[in-house]
Amino acid sequence: MAAAAAALMLTSCSSLSYYTQAAQGQLQLLSDARPIDDWIADTGTSAKLRHRLEAARQIRRFAIQEMQLPDNGSYTNYTSLKRPYVLWNVVATPELSLKPIQWCFPVAGCVNYRGYYSKTDAQAYARQLRAEGHDVEVGGVSAYSTLGWFSDPLVSTFINYPDAELARLIFHELAHQVVYVAGDSQFNESFASAVEQAGVEAWLERFGNPAMSAAYDRYKARKRDFLALLLRYRGELERTYKSMEPDATKRATKGRLFIALQNDYQVLKANWGGYAGYDRFFAEPLSNAHLASVATYNDLVPAFRALLRREKTWTGFYKAVNRLAALDKKERTRVLTGLATTGATGLQVVQRTMSVLP
Repeated sequence: MAAAAAALMLTSCSSLSYYTQAAQGQLQLLSDARPIDDWIADTGTSAKLRHRLEAARQIRRFAIQEMQLPDNGSYTNYTSLKRPYVLWNVVATPELSLKPIQWCFPVAGCVNYRGYYSKTDAQAYARQLRAEGHDVEVGGVSAYSTLGWFSDPLVSTFINYPDAELARLIFHELAHQVVYVAGDSQFNESFASAVEQAGVEAWLERFGNPAMSAAYDRYKARKRDFLALLLRYRGELERTYKSMEPDATKRATKGRLFIALQNDYQVLKANWGGYAGYDRFFAEPLSNAHLASVATYNDLVPAFRALLRREKTWTGFYKAVNRLAALDKKERTRVLTGLATTGATGLQVVQRTMSVLP
């Protein structure tokens, strides 16, 4: 996830308390960080943490040497937090719409969330939005990118992920430092998701073992199943909200759909053998906000994967994506959508479009 934290400290504030907590939270995260080598050399560091830090260091080396991701101070330090998430995002939508409310910041542009380093502060803002009639979700975030403005540290909120999932996260967040288009979350997140997917595949081929690969395959299968479930209900809600039914009928249908979603999740969970990793999605009463950004991370991934196959190298791929980023949003989305849906024809469209760019 690309966060607005860096930008928040670079602006005259319309909401001083919000920007203050963002600046303080980011600075505290950085000030508490210590070099990985110091943690590994410290006799007080547990064997488990030492092993995880060594794994992260190897993953970062692969990201730089093999994937040509940025070689800077990111993920060379580690911060131990006394909370389960590094921050909490507030997402909101109108009562009968899946279109998220946006907040705009310098550098990061307009994004579909507002981040807080305190869960209490996030919940307070959520109550305010609910009082205004919005659907709201407060969700914990394990990691984010400051887009290269600061040296993002490894954090206790994700360091214990299995190796392949840790690699996925590091590749994703470093990708945001390669290409970032202010105000186009779908482009940014789909690009980073494509990088993480291809990167983990290459990393597993080099460093994985059968057990590790099998575990990651199970992770991907569960994620695919859960995403399909959410997209199905998102589609039904969209059709409901676009219908000519009275608002009262739409509200009733909305309530039934959310109950059905919870029931279908229990069936899915049983098929997974009781795996509970997605339970936190249901920690708050379901709302439109839970489904508002489901497509953001995934819709354009096939297009970016196709572009990577065409370019064959990471360097060529990043150059091609940067050229796409130079297009206006409408044209950029059109080209990527064509690439995702038409295969070779889409590649030709991209090639023709990009050939006239500087």
